[in-house]
Amino acid sequence: MNLPAEKEDWRQMRRMFGAIAPRYDFVTRAFSYGMDRRWKQFAVRKASLPQGATILDLACGTGDFSRIITQSIPAATVFAVDLSEKMLNLARRRSPAKVVCANAMKLPFPDGMFDCVFVGYGLRNFADLYAALQEIHRVTRTGGLIVSLDFFLPANQIWRKFYLGYLCAQGAFWGFLLHGRPRLYTYIPDSLQSFISVEKFSALLLHWGYAQVEARPYLRGGIGLHWAIKG
Repeated sequence: MNLPAEKEDWRQMRRMFGAIAPRYDFVTRAFSYGMDRRWKQFAVRKASLPQGATILDLACGTGDFSRIITQSIPAATVFAVDLSEKMLNLARRRSPAKVVCANAMKLPFPDGMFDCVFVGYGLRNFADLYAALQEIHRVTRTGGLIVSLDFFLPANQIWRKFYLGYLCAQGAFWGFLLHGRPRLYTYIPDSLQSFISVEKFSALLLHWGYAQVEARPYLRGGIGLHWAIKG
């Protein structure tokens, strides 16, 4: 039986992220020159959330963001959501977050439940970015935050070509060294081919009704941190 495209995409993503789960954090650090954790810590500090906040860590992966959040805000209630059970098994060991396996386009939460939604390296991997943003917007309370850390397409065309080439080389190197599969980590530059720049994502958040959008580009626009308040 042929699965609908959405179901097939979901199954493929679960299979891929299940394969890379044990090495995911190491490779993330390698791709970011070791700055990934510092960016996440800064993202949480700048959000300035109250102790009793209810927080969603969407596309949580191994739970790295969840761990930083629970260390910084011990009294917060954190839900860690991902579509890969293998990633979630690692997340369970790393933080006291409530772990949920779910699709970002169909979140099992009521409207306005969260004070903040964190998304670490997830947006560009969603099969439908607009549907995912709609769900994030729905489950965030008015006045709540979305905080995103992700890879982006640099606006400068010359740097963009160099950056994508660098990501391909890094991905092939680590994929072959760690798994014997050079193409395994080239999903990062592959996912960027149809993605957008830091500036365009800021404009997209404004279009979705967010206010006070702030962005911090890193690696000359190859990485972006966004904070935005739901209007």
